Amino acid sequence: MKQIYSNYTAQDQEVWKILFDRQIVNLPKAATEAYLSGLQDIKFTADAIPRFDETNKLLKSITGWELVVVPGIVPDYTFFELMSNKKFPATTWLRKMEELDYLEEPDMFHDVFAHVPLLTNQHFVDFLEELSKIGLRYCGNDYAIEVLSRIYWFTVEFGLIRENGEPRIYGAGILSSAGETKFSLSDEPPHYDFDVQKIAETSYRKDVFQDRYFVIESYEQLFNSIPEIERVMEEMFDEEQKDAIIS
Repeated sequence: MKQIYSNYTAQDQEVWKILFDRQIVNLPKAATEAYLSGLQDIKFTADAIPRFDETNKLLKSITGWELVVVPGIVPDYTFFELMSNKKFPATTWLRKMEELDYLEEPDMFHDVFAHVPLLTNQHFVDFLEELSKIGLRYCGNDYAIEVLSRIYWFTVEFGLIRENGEPRIYGAGILSSAGETKFSLSDEPPHYDFDVQKIAETSYRKDVFQDRYFVIESYEQLFNSIPEIERVMEEMFDEEQKDAIIS
């Protein structure tokens, strides 16, 4: 699949501009420094929906990653296989004007505006790549994939990072939501130190603001958690898989 830029309507461009302008004012004091610098590096603006071919040239020169067009949510194996090869799956369709505040399925604003700037951070994309390799090992085990999805959810989608003593946002699910941007940094929800075991045991909901957030100290810490994630997964599922083979 390819992004067919000529298919975007004037309303699509207007929706992008509204969403961009509405959220960008919240981010200087809320988003991680890595996101803000990445946004400049890949040259996103409110004036036009990004062209994937231009974005890919920039991403490849910075971290070696690129965007790959997908129709929507893809199967687990496809998702992990793409990212284990430094390819980030992204949709090209944009929400309608009447859907500005909530979508059940992520659109391009979420996939591109919220995710892509952080793909310029090497430790972050290294974490994505290695997490995806773990995912490939457990495809077919629904509960194992659920546990991995919790780790992805509370980091890549809804993670916070401590910078200059204060929590900042790096999770794309928050960065694409003006409401959750304010909520996540408020005193209302609890903030926990990053803990792989605790995250693996924590379920989540997609239809509400999160009721807790986990805070990393650095992207290096996030990448260095890969061995711990592997250990937790092995302890939870490798014996289960052996028993299934024996039976």
